[in-house]
Amino acid sequence: AQADPVKVGMITTLSGGGAGLGIDVRDGFLLAVKQSGNTDIELIVEDDQRKPDVAVQLADKMVQSDKVDVMTGIVWSNLAMAVVPSVTAQGKFYLSPNAGPSALAGKGCHPNYFNVAWQNDNLHEGAGAYASFAGLTNSFLLAPNYPAGKDALTGYKRFYKGELAGEIYTKLGQTDYAAELAQIRASGADSVFFFLPGGMGISFLKQYKDSGIDLPVVGPAFSFDQGILQAVGDAALGVKNTSQWSKDIANETNKAFVESFQAEYGRLPSLYASQGFDTANLLLSAMAKADVSDADAFRAALEAAEFKSTRGDFRFGPNHHPIQDIHVREVIKEGDVYTNKIIGTALTSHADA
Repeated sequence: AQADPVKVGMITTLSGGGAGLGIDVRDGFLLAVKQSGNTDIELIVEDDQRKPDVAVQLADKMVQSDKVDVMTGIVWSNLAMAVVPSVTAQGKFYLSPNAGPSALAGKGCHPNYFNVAWQNDNLHEGAGAYASFAGLTNSFLLAPNYPAGKDALTGYKRFYKGELAGEIYTKLGQTDYAAELAQIRASGADSVFFFLPGGMGISFLKQYKDSGIDLPVVGPAFSFDQGILQAVGDAALGVKNTSQWSKDIANETNKAFVESFQAEYGRLPSLYASQGFDTANLLLSAMAKADVSDADAFRAALEAAEFKSTRGDFRFGPNHHPIQDIHVREVIKEGDVYTNKIIGTALTSHADA
């Protein structure tokens, strides 16, 4: 059904402490496009360096001079807040492979905005539900001071039934957690919930292990993704975390994705890679049904979400965010590789609260 090629602008984080996430989003997306054999996608990829002003400049260039039809790629929610509203206001489609700030899910929700990952609160809601189920009653909470960090603590508290021993917002990109660890030690907490993606999670977990604090930690998959686990090693073994995806979800699409990603890139995929892969396949499914120049038809094709997801069943709720199971995973070691395996379900067919 496609007449002209679809121009896709991908702005993502390819350098600095948050680069592992963007590289995985990009590589998952590219793998799906390659496997489809579809030559009607023209992809422009740029590095936002995790800087909102850089992301805004890149987006303006892509919309105004490159004339892209669809944008994707942003990992960090402060960048999404800076870019997405103006992109959708200019009539472009935005498919988020990661960032899901609550402000874009509720009153700031736009009909051309689709989130293929989750609304930010969701995995944290699962972690809160799991913590209560596991009998944790006095959690200490940590997250970076940016939109996704606030959504994280809001989400955890929405489903966690216990007391709070403390609550701290750290700096985005922080690498030294000595002060926070001292507060945790003095707090009387029975558990620690933390949302520290990318390099922040690596720094925190290494320092947590060295601190000798022996409290169970719980968190979203972002704090225990494939990249963090290899860097942290034994310090993460046995930790429970919540995710909408895991490499051991048993369906043919996911099995083939994990195998082909490893073959292509020489590493295990993370949840970010699975989200990039699903985002590309959602786009390809819409391209097969409608022309991007017919916005209403293309939007309807995206809403139908008729593609095979690595998660199994995939569907959008009315605000274009997924309705999906949130799994509980445990960090294990397979041979020399640290990874996650599913041990249960925290929330079933969970929609954005």
